[in-house]
Amino acid sequence: MSFSTVSNLGSRVVVTKFRGRSAAEVQSSSGKWGFGVNLNCRESLPCRRRKNLMCKSELVDFDERTSPHEIRKEVERCYDLINRLGRGTVYLGSSRMGPDHPHYLKAFELGREIAKLLDCTSWTGAGPGLMDAATKGALQAGKPVGGFKIGKEAGEWTASNFHSYLPAETYLTCRFFSARKHGLVDAAVRNEATDRTAVVALPGGIGTLDEMFEILALIQLQRIGSELPVPFIVMNYDSFYKNLLEFLDDCEYWGTVSRGEVGSLWKVCENNSEALSYLADFYHLSPLD
Repeated sequence: MSFSTVSNLGSRVVVTKFRGRSAAEVQSSSGKWGFGVNLNCRESLPCRRRKNLMCKSELVDFDERTSPHEIRKEVERCYDLINRLGRGTVYLGSSRMGPDHPHYLKAFELGREIAKLLDCTSWTGAGPGLMDAATKGALQAGKPVGGFKIGKEAGEWTASNFHSYLPAETYLTCRFFSARKHGLVDAAVRNEATDRTAVVALPGGIGTLDEMFEILALIQLQRIGSELPVPFIVMNYDSFYKNLLEFLDDCEYWGTVSRGEVGSLWKVCENNSEALSYLADFYHLSPLD
């Protein structure tokens, strides 16, 4: 027995049952079949429960995932949270760099000092690692924080939808990455001259790079939805982004980006002092002592 579903990327997923187990194959829009995955489902489980336990590594409800109504409702909840807490500084960064990592303390101090300087809400993915560092730094400064949590962070499963120390009214646990991204982008929008927002990219991996370049592309194409410019800072702690920056220089050489184009979209900072000075100049503020 099998059933199929069509994803929004033009692929078809067929799940077949054999001896009490299930396997999935993916067919692209070109008609070619890809890999198969053993989903370890037990036939004895009730049908509705089996749908939510299809794979240990990915909880998917196909009906909800393909429903624009469910996604729209979650985006609306993200916007409601932003309207309650206020826009501010959005931090992107690794979930894997814990308190024992040297970049954790730097991110903590940066989160604290930016919160003091801009006097705004600090937004993160409400996850572990450098997101946690920035959140705790802002809390130490006595400033509001908000977050858009996801059920799974890279490298670890989140056993609960609840944050370990943030009040429930300050964060939203998202089921859809698209809704979470909407929230992280909108939290940095500036439509009034009094708005003080920023995007700060801390060291990170695939997820961080995905968020960085999505926001960067929106800024480049003037599609971020902000009436006023939003400062975008890349924290190049210990030359973490050295190879990425060299690659972008190569892109200029090959002509895939215009000369100076990327540099005009963000500010690369080697340390916290440089980032704070840049934000103080951007908003015409007196640097903190």
